[in-house]
Amino acid sequence: MDRANDTVRLCGVAAGAPVLSHMGRDGAFMRFPLAVRRLSGTEDVLNIIVEEKKLRELEIGDETKLLVTGEVRSYNNRSGEGPRLVITVLAREIAFTNGEFENRVELTGTVCKEPKLRRTPMGREICDLMLAVNRSYGRSDYIPCITWGAVARRAAGWTVGTVVELTGRLQSRGYIKMEGDTPVEKTAYEISAVTARPAEAEET
Repeated sequence: MDRANDTVRLCGVAAGAPVLSHMGRDGAFMRFPLAVRRLSGTEDVLNIIVEEKKLRELEIGDETKLLVTGEVRSYNNRSGEGPRLVITVLAREIAFTNGEFENRVELTGTVCKEPKLRRTPMGREICDLMLAVNRSYGRSDYIPCITWGAVARRAAGWTVGTVVELTGRLQSRGYIKMEGDTPVEKTAYEISAVTARPAEAEET
């Protein structure tokens, strides 16, 4: 899959200054949180990774409004602390903006785990999907996704290996996990899909 199969466009406000994420072959990569407000007023706080050299002409601080375009990425966290699967946005382009809040993802991936249909406490149908997005350099990103309602019912019938096209938003979602007898606040990151269908459906 090339970049056209995984595109993210975010318009939000920096919720912290950039800090060093890791060193790559071409230099340092920085990380900072971006808060993207929904129409409901809820904010998704997303982790942005960007090459340090792309920030040299940008002074990013709290409340700086930015337009970020890039790709959803994942990696396995082997530190033993925090989530095992870490979801980030790799920024290809980043710039100041005065535009409206925006959060749009277009993704093509392969179902790599049996879909799970369930109901929320409010009775709404939801289907959990895990999509593998292949990269040109021989690895894959594993992206958790959710679908709702009629789309969820259809998604529940997809088999491992089905190639899926979807659009939606990348969201952060808080939840409580019991660790022993102690409730601990956690954050999950996933794509909440608005549309989702097998890739072959485009031709029919």
